[in-house]
Amino acid sequence: MRIIFRFLQIALVAFPLLAMRQDKPLRVIFFGDSITQAGVGPKGYITMMTETLKTNNQSGQFELLGAGIGGNKVYDLYLRLEDDVLSKKPDVVFIYVGINDVWHKSSSGTGTDPDKYVKFYEALIKKMKAQNIRVILCTPTVIGEKNDNSNMQDGDLNQYSKLIRDIAAKHSLQVCDLRKYFQEYLSKNNPDNKEKEILTTDRVHLNETGNKFLAEKMMDALLKK
Repeated sequence: MRIIFRFLQIALVAFPLLAMRQDKPLRVIFFGDSITQAGVGPKGYITMMTETLKTNNQSGQFELLGAGIGGNKVYDLYLRLEDDVLSKKPDVVFIYVGINDVWHKSSSGTGTDPDKYVKFYEALIKKMKAQNIRVILCTPTVIGEKNDNSNMQDGDLNQYSKLIRDIAAKHSLQVCDLRKYFQEYLSKNNPDNKEKEILTTDRVHLNETGNKFLAEKMMDALLKK
């Protein structure tokens, strides 16, 4: 009898707490560069995702936050991880970085070598996993929209995307393979092999169609069981 009474005492405390935890929306942070910074704008992908959740009566399930800064590379994310991500106690974090690590090699000579990219990337993951955060890794998209692998940085983007896939496999993490999705889209929707203005405004930053496409892929990844 005493055991049953004790169980009831625990249940009276635990069940309301459990209910409160389930009712609280999951906090999702998108951690990245200028593409993510623009994602919280009026027609940005994070804004579009928030609107989709409202339309589907799911806004109570997720709270979406952007943590993007233009020009950021992977080590910039590492340096601001505590202030911009961990301090906000997220449940889910999308790591979406790599464009500048590749692009800045040729544009300013300040890119990130593959070995250092992996080192900083895994350091990010280690700190997030220590706080039981669900981490979703995103491969970099495009620097130029030609669909025949003739963009100057296609080789590096493919290499760094493979590095991310390998990191995900090593750490048993989910991948949102944006590089693959963008390449597939462009192969079907860029018959004139244009450099831009299919999904981007300037070969890199997204137009409204690109933001919508990205929002769909990010949402699929977020809702994936």
